[in-house]
Amino acid sequence: MFRGANTINLDAKGRLAIPTKYRQPLLDDCTGQLVCTVDLHHDCLLLYPLPEWEELELKLSKLSNTHPAERRVKRLLLGHAAEVDMDKSGRVLVPPVLRTYAGLDKEIILMGQLTNFEIWDAALWRSQVQEDMEIERGREFEPTERLQDLIL
Repeated sequence: MFRGANTINLDAKGRLAIPTKYRQPLLDDCTGQLVCTVDLHHDCLLLYPLPEWEELELKLSKLSNTHPAERRVKRLLLGHAAEVDMDKSGRVLVPPVLRTYAGLDKEIILMGQLTNFEIWDAALWRSQVQEDMEIERGREFEPTERLQDLIL
């Protein structure tokens, strides 16, 4: 399980160092094989251990190639999906096209989301968190039934 926000610096080659606490679980679970793709709703990236990605890929394979919305989702997620491997030092190379999409430069946030990670530009992430907190504090949304059980 991946949780928490980790501030990381991309190196000059565009690699991020996976925090030490996640390295062994990733090696055990997927031998360090990961898949990185775009997020459909935010200018960030999604990083999945290969088994988690394969579950998502199975769901994507069932989407229609003729329905415009389903085809669009497949095009975006699968078309941007890049297989990345964690090296001996625990680093992952983020492909240039994905770094450009998410506006990643130097300081990034690796955000655990239980089964995968989000990768954010640090400044954009801070802005997104501020926006999310304002919405939560203002209750400018209708909580779903599942959220009602969570709201503290």
